[in-house]
Amino acid sequence: MFQSSDIHTVTDFSRKPAEHIKRLKKSKRPEILTVNGKAAVVVQDAETYERMAQLADYADSIVNIRQALSEKGRPLKDFTAEFEARHGISR
Repeated sequence: MFQSSDIHTVTDFSRKPAEHIKRLKKSKRPEILTVNGKAAVVVQDAETYERMAQLADYADSIVNIRQALSEKGRPLKDFTAEFEARHGISR
């Protein structure tokens, strides 16, 4: 996912922010910023971040739907009888 060209120091980023922002907007690829040679933060353009957040929400929705569909239910006839009995409804 990341290429060596995506890795920069925080110092370089702070010295030339406009250059980095231009590259982020053009490439749509995130950059890893390092401190003392170790990854510290990831930065990306806002449009790509929003798209990633939407995809994460969509994936979460799919997980929730799958979980709900896998839960065992009960026959409508049984539910209806219990509901009517609990609420004093007679047919």
